Amino acid sequence: MQKIIVRRLVLSIPTLLIVSFLIFGILRLDPDAAVAARLGEGYTPEAAEQLKEELGLNNNIATEYVKWLGNLLRGDWGTSMYSYRPVLSEVMPKVGVTLELALVAVFFAVVIGVPIGVVSAIRQDSWLDYLLRGFSILGLSVPGFVVATFVLAFLAIQFKWIPPTQYAAPWEDPVKNFQQFALAGLILSLATAASVMRYTRTMMLDVLRQDYIRTAWAKGLRERVVITRHALKNVLLPVITVIGLTMATLVGGTVIFETLFTMNGVGRLLIRGVYERDYPLVQGITLLFAIAVVLINLIVDISYSLLDPRARG
Repeated sequence: MQKIIVRRLVLSIPTLLIVSFLIFGILRLDPDAAVAARLGEGYTPEAAEQLKEELGLNNNIATEYVKWLGNLLRGDWGTSMYSYRPVLSEVMPKVGVTLELALVAVFFAVVIGVPIGVVSAIRQDSWLDYLLRGFSILGLSVPGFVVATFVLAFLAIQFKWIPPTQYAAPWEDPVKNFQQFALAGLILSLATAASVMRYTRTMMLDVLRQDYIRTAWAKGLRERVVITRHALKNVLLPVITVIGLTMATLVGGTVIFETLFTMNGVGRLLIRGVYERDYPLVQGITLLFAIAVVLINLIVDISYSLLDPRARG
């Protein structure tokens, strides 16, 4: 297992290097336009030249990338051009909000998607199966931010209520924390829950056709025992991979939902950085999201190896 972890970590390094270079290089494709957008009405040739020097846009991109990467490894992610504070000091206090929102969404995706997928497979081609599959298609088809906009508008108009905007940690005020994250996490999870449901249904149908399941039925075991003890554990193994991969999507989805629900997380900070042309902040947050995706995939690989010894070869 240690060899597997080390191998996965080593393989993650080239991925992070490529992603970091792309993040660094994209903002330098058109330095003049970037500087003009940042300065706005205060643009002058002298100010533009000074800003280019501050951002290192006049230097060779390879040299600047190596310098930027070295600073990252030392813990220096740059300085925000808006607040003049270190990027990490801006980002780290908001990581908890984004992480909690993503975890709540994953929780709802699993709690909703797996049971519905199992029920849909057990009742294959029944009216219930068609109904559940229809809901899954709806969840995949309608963007989450559209659902969130309608729900927030309905609650505000009909009940004069919106989720709290001031963050409260779960250990400080559990009720307020639940009110803030439950609705956002539920809506954010809908597309992921639909994917998990469809994949669970497909895997369950495949498992139910296996010989050992037929043997369990022949022994006279109850349906609940056959499903929970024999079928479900073999279904959940590949589903873990799907959940891990979709969690990477949820991390990106928090950007929109934090803005809609006025959550003071990393995603909302990224939107602010884009509007303010705060390039060091945008670079740092984008790289942080990339690292999160790589770590999620690493955890999925390790989990799969732990649960299935055949994957360790």
